[in-house]
Amino acid sequence: MKPTDISAPDYFHKVVDCQWACPAHTPVPEYIRMIAAGHYSEAYLINWRSNVFPGILGRVCDRPCEPACRRGRVDKEPVAICRLKRVAADFKDDIRSRLPQIPVNNNGKRVVCVGAGPASLTVARDLAVQGYQVTVFDNGKSAGGMMRSQIPKFRLPDAVIDEECDYILDLGVETRFNHWVASLRELLAEDWDAIFVGTGAPRGRDAEIPGRQEAAAHIHIGIDWLSNVAFGHVTQIAKRVVVLGGGNTAMDCCRSARRLGGEDVQVVVRSGFEEMKASPWEKEDALHEGIPIHNFLVPKEFTHEQGRLTGVLFERVRAEYDAKGRRKLVPTGEADTHIECDEVLVAIGQENSFPWIERDIGLEFDQWGMPVLDPQTLQSTLPRVFFGGDAALGPKNIITAVAQGHEAAISIDCFCRGKDLAKRPPPTVNLVSQKMGIHEWSYDNQVSEEARKKVPMKGLDSALKNIKLELELGFDPRLAYAEAERCLNCDIETVFSPKICIECDACVDICPTECITFTGNGEEAELRGRLKAPAKNAGQALYLSDTLKTGRVMVKDENICLHCGMCAERCPTGAWDMQKFLLEMAQAGAEIRKT
Repeated sequence: MKPTDISAPDYFHKVVDCQWACPAHTPVPEYIRMIAAGHYSEAYLINWRSNVFPGILGRVCDRPCEPACRRGRVDKEPVAICRLKRVAADFKDDIRSRLPQIPVNNNGKRVVCVGAGPASLTVARDLAVQGYQVTVFDNGKSAGGMMRSQIPKFRLPDAVIDEECDYILDLGVETRFNHWVASLRELLAEDWDAIFVGTGAPRGRDAEIPGRQEAAAHIHIGIDWLSNVAFGHVTQIAKRVVVLGGGNTAMDCCRSARRLGGEDVQVVVRSGFEEMKASPWEKEDALHEGIPIHNFLVPKEFTHEQGRLTGVLFERVRAEYDAKGRRKLVPTGEADTHIECDEVLVAIGQENSFPWIERDIGLEFDQWGMPVLDPQTLQSTLPRVFFGGDAALGPKNIITAVAQGHEAAISIDCFCRGKDLAKRPPPTVNLVSQKMGIHEWSYDNQVSEEARKKVPMKGLDSALKNIKLELELGFDPRLAYAEAERCLNCDIETVFSPKICIECDACVDICPTECITFTGNGEEAELRGRLKAPAKNAGQALYLSDTLKTGRVMVKDENICLHCGMCAERCPTGAWDMQKFLLEMAQAGAEIRKT
């Protein structure tokens, strides 16, 4: 193997697994340390720069960081990263004076964002502080997009959405609410330097099976129904409800139905429980609220009598897999299952809808009706039109929409300045020693033995009676501190200097996970197998030194390192050092460094 180039930004970035997994690459350990120290405002601002909506995401993020968390490899559960983000939002001071100020002079460039969801608002924030005149169009009466219309208030209160959207709009962003954009052709004819489309995936898929038309009055598309609930157009539901679908929208539907009077609410999914697209905690919350989930049932027919829905008939299936691991659902041959109900909520997926974009203006669409985009720049085949969020590459989640908003803002900035969109500005990277003395470090390197803390919740007796009552109470400072201490400080890197190593093996002896080995070099696959603790996770790189005086090399398995610093404390020559790695992604306005 070749020696590891630790000067490459992505090497240590990948070692900070939570940050690498976050689409917006939020510096997770950095803000968790701030929370542990009680510096909530600083923690909030670290989040705000990267993910824009800390209070919102601290409640409803899909948490791609948590499955990647190194704590989950040495303990039963990962750090509650998402809920710690909410702590920063809940306990911060008034941070308005610390936000960017509106530029005194704008740069004369006009950008319009269609839709006021997370992707558009991210673009607006990033460009407004660079002097762009940004205008946001939305057919709603306030900002937030599907964060406001699709996520129930018991998970995400309006006050949180208002606060974090206002931070952006107060940067001089012009808004035109209650404004429906009916034609992209007309928008192109106006004097906009760039157009950003962040309209989400507003169309829910229907269940076109027998009985759908006859019982249509009692069958509702899930995302439309949630929107009607959010804006107060729907305030009650029948006692017996069936929800079709296994994603997060289905979980929001069933839990909302329980709060609107549904006494017998059941979820029915065609896949198995583990294969459901809903986040594990969403399924857990639904079950906690007494909502059963039935798996491996495929709807065959809506049964009805004289226009009145009486139930849904299901065929039972099982999963079979071919040699390539592809799944196929096949009938079991068992008798069909009939579930009686009075209303059905269909939450079987979402798709894009662009009726307002003409097909003869030069903007190409693929066979699935999605815009043809450069996946890196998010630029369409019409050079001044860019996409982001669910409208760009299909339905994902809020944090992905934010990440795409950042990338689109960089592209728009480059486009308006006549620069090459493919030449992206790099992130800023720092690597600084944390040594303060022989046995002292500027970070807490004692590994906590605490189990993951549970988030306190309101009692179900009150929670199920009020659809606007927020269920989760969030961590208090005491619980937040205990949970923050579970973080393994993966951004404090073990940096090895082979020139001063005397190969005494003291670091090998003291390492609690046996992640360090001094051995002869070899091909990676073979080398992984003969380490002191075989490195089985090929997805995490090995740290390999230059050849030492004895001809051996130092190999460290990054996958099982606890970043505890014991190797650095034990080393008699200082060949090991603990250095804090901080990476911040570039945003609009950043320049490409000259080489």
